[in-house]
Amino acid sequence: MRKVDHLLRWGLAAAILVAAAPAALAGGLPQLNPAVFSPQLIWLSISFVILYILMSRVALPDISRTLTARQEKLDGDLSAAEGLRAEAEAANSAYKKAIADARTGAQAQMKAIAEAALSEAAKREAAFAAEVNTRTKAAEQAIATAKQKAMGDIQALAGEAARQLVARLSGVEPSTADVSQALAAAGREKA
Repeated sequence: MRKVDHLLRWGLAAAILVAAAPAALAGGLPQLNPAVFSPQLIWLSISFVILYILMSRVALPDISRTLTARQEKLDGDLSAAEGLRAEAEAANSAYKKAIADARTGAQAQMKAIAEAALSEAAKREAAFAAEVNTRTKAAEQAIATAKQKAMGDIQALAGEAARQLVARLSGVEPSTADVSQALAAAGREKA
């Protein structure tokens, strides 16, 4: 750092001398005066060397360090971003797999529920059919019994009606046994 301070001081002194020289020559524009071209070239060379040394020793290393640090930070950020991208892709793949697994599980569960519901409905239908069948048989037996009773009652009524009809027409009242025999014979002829 001391060298830099020394170089800056010498550069400042040279700049003051250069600034003071044209005032002494006060004869128009000194840079266009051919008599002062050689001192201007010398001071140009000295200024160039001083600026070159200052730039190469002070400014350019700082710029180089800054650019190197910036590039390292960019590389680090890019590698971190790449890592995060890979992590996000892995999380996305895991999410899609979890969704697919959940969908498959839900479909299997819905299928099992549907099968259970169909099985339960089949059991209820079989139980209902058995109950209806039992009630139907009981109703058929009750109807058959009622039919036989009704037929018996009809035969009795028909016998009574026939006996009264014969009694009115012929004036002789037939016996119940004779009327029953006559009705049975008529029923056999019909069949």
